[in-house]
Amino acid sequence: MRVLVTGAASGIGRATCLRLARDARARGQAAKIAAVDFVPLRELDSLIEDLGKLDAEALALHADMGSADAPAQVVAEAVGRFGGLDGLVSNAGINRPGALLQYSVDDWDRVFAVNTRATWLLAKAAHPALKAARGAIVAVASMSGSNPHANLGAYGPSKAALIMLVQVLAQELGPDGIRVNTLSPGMVRTGMTAKVYADPRIAAERDALVPLGRVATPDDVADVIAFLLGPDARYVNGHDLVVDGGVSGNFLGRLPGLSRITRG
Repeated sequence: MRVLVTGAASGIGRATCLRLARDARARGQAAKIAAVDFVPLRELDSLIEDLGKLDAEALALHADMGSADAPAQVVAEAVGRFGGLDGLVSNAGINRPGALLQYSVDDWDRVFAVNTRATWLLAKAAHPALKAARGAIVAVASMSGSNPHANLGAYGPSKAALIMLVQVLAQELGPDGIRVNTLSPGMVRTGMTAKVYADPRIAAERDALVPLGRVATPDDVADVIAFLLGPDARYVNGHDLVVDGGVSGNFLGRLPGLSRITRG
């Protein structure tokens, strides 16, 4: 499988690259993975080294998905190196929290550029290659795209827009044999949230909110991305698959005083 993954150096992106490489090796093949990130090159280099241990052919690309030109550039480099693309994972995302009444236009535009516009530009650039391969696109959204959250600034709106963008792309690209879906994680232990989970009390409280009893790991999400890219999801198109352990549907169960009602 020839795949381009953005936000690849850590967290969900890294776990996705490694999962795809392991799957390919299990099939007796060598994955071809273009790993894209804006982080220092040494972090990408570490991922490339690990992918090599899994017999994958890996290409490290350092690019800012908030740039209008970078999405097309990385797609062109990946297609040039691999001779095509079978999959695209738009995972790069940022968060600049803040109350909307005090939010700056610059922060709003930056969050939307990375979290929403990049997927559109990647899809446009990758369309010819994905059409030829009858490939798939997976964009990583968030439960914040379907559930409002105060003081996250443009994050929730950008992810809501991403979900709708992907559903429109699914309608437009479906006739070309390209499936397009979003995946909406709930709480995930990543480098971005490491400081939160460093506090054992907060970590335990967050685990307790999830009906399955724990916050997700990047591997939990990467496994579902691999499914959406693969043949078992061949008839899944235009869908937002929520991967949150049930936490976003657990609001009513957390209402104060509920135990008194249920006891009669």
